[in-house]
Amino acid sequence: MTLLRLNALSDIAASGADTLIDVRSPDEFAEDHIPGAINLPVLSNAERAKVGTIYKQDSSFMARKIGAALVAQNAALHLMGPLADKPGGWQPLIYCWRGGQRSASFATILEQIGWRVQLLHGGYRSYRRLVVGTVYDTPVPHKLTLIEGGTGTAKTRLLDHLAQAGAQVIDLERLANHRGSLFGAQTGGQPSQKMFETRLVTELNNMDPTRMTWVEAESSKIGARVVPSALWHAMRIAPRVEIRAPIAARARFLATAYADLTEDSAHLHRQINMLCPYHAGDVISVWHGLADEGAWEELAAELVSAHYDPRYAKSMARSETAAQVIELDDLHDSTLAQAAQDLAQRIT
Repeated sequence: MTLLRLNALSDIAASGADTLIDVRSPDEFAEDHIPGAINLPVLSNAERAKVGTIYKQDSSFMARKIGAALVAQNAALHLMGPLADKPGGWQPLIYCWRGGQRSASFATILEQIGWRVQLLHGGYRSYRRLVVGTVYDTPVPHKLTLIEGGTGTAKTRLLDHLAQAGAQVIDLERLANHRGSLFGAQTGGQPSQKMFETRLVTELNNMDPTRMTWVEAESSKIGARVVPSALWHAMRIAPRVEIRAPIAARARFLATAYADLTEDSAHLHRQINMLCPYHAGDVISVWHGLADEGAWEELAAELVSAHYDPRYAKSMARSETAAQVIELDDLHDSTLAQAAQDLAQRIT
């Protein structure tokens, strides 16, 4: 059995392993895991809790004994299931939380079969330390340019067109699975903070830091996920391109981009009610009425002009750098595609 010690995130890909196996419980795996790993838990969520309780309330010996039996049972299921077709030359890399008994036990079983097994020294925690170091403790080396603009100026869609034009793009809202506003929740909910940071580090590591990287200007939080401090600092001092468009064009775009809200009336009304602390009751009532009428563009225009634009103006007043301004008459895909082409050629 070979121990793999991580000095850089790239060491995992360089290990030569055919399969990266996370043997932690499904709940641990769901919170965050090394990209590309498959989950073959040696203890289920309930079994892990049971062993932990025995360890605390009975004895460490009994916990290890019961844990070993459960690991053996689950290992047998994996060998007869997902690993049944693996050939003799297959090489797995295995990890658990800290490179302890769970991964070592499973690795020993696989090694006895004859497979060339690698064990991740320090487990997931060693990987997590490198992620934290990348997005919190180390200055971001990438050249950034921010796309900013008021709500409904199709900033995320412009990022898509920039990517199609060959530019490097980090879509933070996609990584956080949230559109960044009160109305921005997405199906499936947000990843954990750890998973968000893993996704971000993966994006950064796949990009050339000598090329321009485009990022949408965000607040320090996207929904409930926090933009890590190293990236946030780089964003605050990065040059900015501001997109401006008429409110009517923005309202049309929002009515399409947020079609999921228009299809769920009860949810939309709940979201409007969350604006009660910021606006008078009669204003909230008008917005509810527009929602009931299905006047989506009018509702979007009202929300932009009365709620979002005043807050955007205040945030821009605190910006540390001046922005280049691009005025768009409409936000049709053809217009955004041309704007992206112009930006990709002009700013490199």
